[in-house]
Amino acid sequence: MSVNNVRNIYCVGWNYRLHAQELGNTVPDSPIIFTKPTHALVEMLGQEIAFPADQGSLHYEAELVLVIGKAYRPGIKVDDLVDRMALGLDMTLRDKQNEVKKQGRPWLSCKGFLRSALITKTLPFPGIDNLGKTEFVLQKNNQEVQRGNASLMVFAPQALVDYIGSHYGLDAGDLIFTGTPVGVGPVNHGDHLALYWGEEQLGECTVRLA
Repeated sequence: MSVNNVRNIYCVGWNYRLHAQELGNTVPDSPIIFTKPTHALVEMLGQEIAFPADQGSLHYEAELVLVIGKAYRPGIKVDDLVDRMALGLDMTLRDKQNEVKKQGRPWLSCKGFLRSALITKTLPFPGIDNLGKTEFVLQKNNQEVQRGNASLMVFAPQALVDYIGSHYGLDAGDLIFTGTPVGVGPVNHGDHLALYWGEEQLGECTVRLA
C-alpha cells in the first residue's frame, strides 16, 4: 500500500472500554467515527517526524488499521472486504481536544493536523478468527506504553465496516483506524516510537516538536 493511493481515513473513537474510562468518557452505544485528511498520513520508516510544539500536549494513540481492498456491499464479510492490515498512531493534540469537546466543535483541529496519522508497513490480513491471537504494542523510548488486542474492541471489525460502509461508504484504498487501547500519553521532543505486531516491529519514528 502506498500512502499516495489512500482515499479516505476513517477513525474510531473510544472503542476500548478502559481507554474511554481513562479519558472520563462514557462507552458509546454506537461507533464514534471521525476522519483525517489524507495529508495527515505519513509512513513510519524510522525517520524524524515534525509535530506542532505550540498547541499544547501531544499524545500518542496506538491502533490497529484495516486496509480496505474492495467496495463495501451489505452483507459482505470483513474477511472479504479487508485485504491487508497495519498499525498506526492517531496523534492527538490533547489540550485542544479537551477544549473543542467542551465547545461542541469538530475534532479536525486536534485530530486532523499535518502528520497526525502515522502508519506502519502493511501485512496480509490474517482473518477475523486469527486477528485476536496477536497483540499489538507501542514502545516509547524502548519501554512498553500500550498493548492492545482486537478481541477487546467495543465494536468488532465486522460491526465497524458495516457501520462505516452503510453510513459513509467504503472502497479500495480506504483505511480504518480502529481505536486505541488504554495507556495513551504525551510525547516529548526526541522520543522514539515503535509499533510491534507480536514480536515483529512494523514501524518506528522519532518525534520532533517544532
